[in-house]
Amino acid sequence: MNFLAHLHLASLADSSLLGNLLADFVRGNPDESFPGKVVEGIRMHRRVDVLTDGLPEVAIARQWFRPETRRVAPITLDVMWDHFVSRHWHALSPDIPLAEFVAYARANIEPFLPDTPPRFINLNQYLWEERWLERYQDMAFIAKVLNGMASRRPKLDALRASWQDLDTHYDALEELFWQFYPRMMELAERKNL
Repeated sequence: MNFLAHLHLASLADSSLLGNLLADFVRGNPDESFPGKVVEGIRMHRRVDVLTDGLPEVAIARQWFRPETRRVAPITLDVMWDHFVSRHWHALSPDIPLAEFVAYARANIEPFLPDTPPRFINLNQYLWEERWLERYQDMAFIAKVLNGMASRRPKLDALRASWQDLDTHYDALEELFWQFYPRMMELAERKNL
C-alpha cells in the first residue's frame, strides 16, 4: 500500500527497488524464487513494515480511527504515509524531483517484471501509467485508492469510511508523519533497516 515510502527508503539504503516494491506480493521464504539482491529488498520491506507498525506514533494514529474503521487502520495509514511522502517530496528528497525519481524506479523495475508474480505485473501496469505515486499528493486520489481496494476485497469495505478518519485528523497525522519518517530515512541512510 505504501509503495512510494518503500521505494524512497530503499533508494536511501541502496537496496533493491524491485525487491522492496515486490515484497507484498511474495509469501514465505523468497530465497529460492529470486536473486539475492531482490531477496534482500524483500526482507528490508518486511523489516520496515514491522518497525513502522510498532512505532508509538502509528499506535497513536490508529486510536484516531472510529470503531467501525479501526480494523482497516493499518492499511489506511500506509496509504496516508505515501500521501505525505508524495506531498512533501521536495523537502524529503530535494536533490531529485518526484517525477524523475518515479521514472528512475520504473526503469529499475520494469525489465524484471516477467520473472515476478502475475498480480505484481498487473499492479505495475497501473502504477506507472496512471502515475499513482505522484497522484498520491491529492487527497481525492487517496479516497479513490481506498475505494478501489474496498471494491476488490469486500472484507475491506470499511476502507471506504476510513477516508473520513484521515480527513478528520489530517493535521495531526501530518504532524506524526514528521515525527517518525525522518527517523526512518536516517535508518535507511545508515543501512540499519
